[in-house]
Amino acid sequence: MNHPTRRSFLKHSAVLAATLPFAELDLRGAATPAAVSPPSPAEGPRGLLFDASDLPRIRANARHPRFATLWQSMHEADLAADRDFLANKVNLRNHVLDLLRVQKIMERACVLYAVEGDPAQLELARSAIRKMLEYPEWDSFLEGGRQIFGLQRAPEGSIALLLALDWLKGALTTAEVAAIEEAVATKGAPACYTAIYGMKYPDRVQGWGWNPRSDVKDFRHIDLKRWPLILNATNLKIIPTAALGLIACHFRGRRAEAAGWQELARSCARAFATIYGSDGSYDEGISYWGYTTLHMALFAEALWRTQGIDDRALIDYPGTARYALGMTMPTLPSDHAVANFTHVEGFMMPMVKPEFDIVNFGDANGAVDVSVAAWIGRTKQDPVASFVARDIGEARYLYGLIWYDAGATVAAPEPALLDQRMSNDLVISRTGWTARDSVLAFRSGGPGNHEHADRNSVIFKAYGERLLHDPTRAAYIATQPRWILRLTGAHTAVLINGQGHQYHDGSEGTNASWSFARVIDYRTGPGWMTVTSDVTDAYQLVNRSVARVARTLVFLKPDIVVFLDRVTLADAKASVQVRFQANNEDLAATLSLPGDNFLIARPRATLLGHVARRPGLTVRLGKLPLAEKDGSQPFAEVESAEATDHEILNVCSARPTGEAHGDLRLSRAGAVWRVQGTHHGAALDLTLNTAGPLPVITIA
Repeated sequence: MNHPTRRSFLKHSAVLAATLPFAELDLRGAATPAAVSPPSPAEGPRGLLFDASDLPRIRANARHPRFATLWQSMHEADLAADRDFLANKVNLRNHVLDLLRVQKIMERACVLYAVEGDPAQLELARSAIRKMLEYPEWDSFLEGGRQIFGLQRAPEGSIALLLALDWLKGALTTAEVAAIEEAVATKGAPACYTAIYGMKYPDRVQGWGWNPRSDVKDFRHIDLKRWPLILNATNLKIIPTAALGLIACHFRGRRAEAAGWQELARSCARAFATIYGSDGSYDEGISYWGYTTLHMALFAEALWRTQGIDDRALIDYPGTARYALGMTMPTLPSDHAVANFTHVEGFMMPMVKPEFDIVNFGDANGAVDVSVAAWIGRTKQDPVASFVARDIGEARYLYGLIWYDAGATVAAPEPALLDQRMSNDLVISRTGWTARDSVLAFRSGGPGNHEHADRNSVIFKAYGERLLHDPTRAAYIATQPRWILRLTGAHTAVLINGQGHQYHDGSEGTNASWSFARVIDYRTGPGWMTVTSDVTDAYQLVNRSVARVARTLVFLKPDIVVFLDRVTLADAKASVQVRFQANNEDLAATLSLPGDNFLIARPRATLLGHVARRPGLTVRLGKLPLAEKDGSQPFAEVESAEATDHEILNVCSARPTGEAHGDLRLSRAGAVWRVQGTHHGAALDLTLNTAGPLPVITIA
């Protein structure tokens, strides 16, 4: 087996860098009158993800209700605008937006042609292919000031072009195929190889920096020096890994470098698999889980199909489908419009549709997609994964059309999944999986890429509404106003002297901080869940006087959440603030202070915060310091005046709008807190004994 060094690989690739002049090829004579019909596996090499025998199922999936919205959006695309963009508006220096748009046009047109045989889609696909190959470079990054390396555009573009060869098999000329292959081998493969080689061997990196020929003005201030280390544990490692792996599968036996490409890609995929928890959980957030796990699956599937190499168990795929299931949180749609915010020039921050809502810890901003769950259900014969593919989340990626099986055996989630403490210390407790069910999400655990300063923060959904909110669409750029949404003060969490726990300044991007929280107690029973998490370390990084910061939650299903926050300082007094964030993305939240309590009202439900009053305790309403154009994020805040020891008890109850909250009485005798009363027709008698380091909870 050939194992080229990085130097010999790049030298060889440079010799090959003159691609065939695709723009000068005659593209008019290759169209076939019918839809694509590639050869069967017996007649030639297998496709990377599908064969001719799969096309009837793919075409049936395109007509299936599960994909109706996706398919409609593809048909509604403005072909005239696409043609004008490709012919007149593409900036060959813009890799972030323009190259991505070209790729998406190509992918959509390829699939529409393969399914429906429309010659107009074929010509559009070929125009997009021609434009992709016209780009002299495929990404925005340089290693050692010379070699392009790719993290998204070059890897994604390479995968898309290779799959175009399968979607359009029989419709492209030999010269067209050769031009695509040469471009992938000389622009895509070196860029992917350089990226993952640098992450595997960061000590051998000369220096990562921005490509001066790429338009990246919104990002160029970000320091890339430590990126080979930082990105090694992020989704931006597996994207070029998978791409290099698919390139190797495509060129196996035809290019000498392919064996070395495959070896590096497989070693990096195996190493990256350890980033997942033993139960399949993932630290970067659920939308990045989808992006990452999709690429893990793409490489594993291509290896299996083309060579019989089985890497389809590198992670616990059934477990990771259950992680995705746990992170879903469908809500009811709002009658109020949600404002858009610009992420970078030309790109709006995405907003998850309510019916596909998620537990959005960190930067998570996309629904669970059908594709990975469908692949897991098919590959592992997992009926719960097939349930996720059929009933949970959104059909967003075209891969779902390939893998979805309408006849798969489906099973509803087992009851044990109603309460999950994941291996990364995220805790999710719920009453069910519909929009009207309750979900309590608790963010303990360690740092991760795309995280926020959100340790021990809480999201709570009941009666179809987000009632305790984690704001969405925080800025990725530290100089933008909505960067503030990343900080502790924007979460349902604790501040000490108005200050949150440690977080970075954004100079290296959205990388991980140093902040840890750890679940130290977790219990469940019929209709209840309790959890205690210690986050002392994270606050000590900014305040050496901190001796303890711990939060205990008691969830009495479906609609009572008890918060006990304990803060101790070793040698100085400090005030402590406990914030409760309202969901005001649609400007439909109202906050008030009835009596000694606080009330968060949404159109369909309300949350009443019952405050355990003690001397020195203040309840107020506030709002993050954002200009109107940047959004409105209100909160209720309970403050405990300066002291060395703080115990702050709040009990939040939820009810549908128009229905009364219960009469709850909060009291304390010595070290014992007591919550008594009735709510929703049921009696409540709860005690929390704080005499020891861990509260002892009794539910009568």
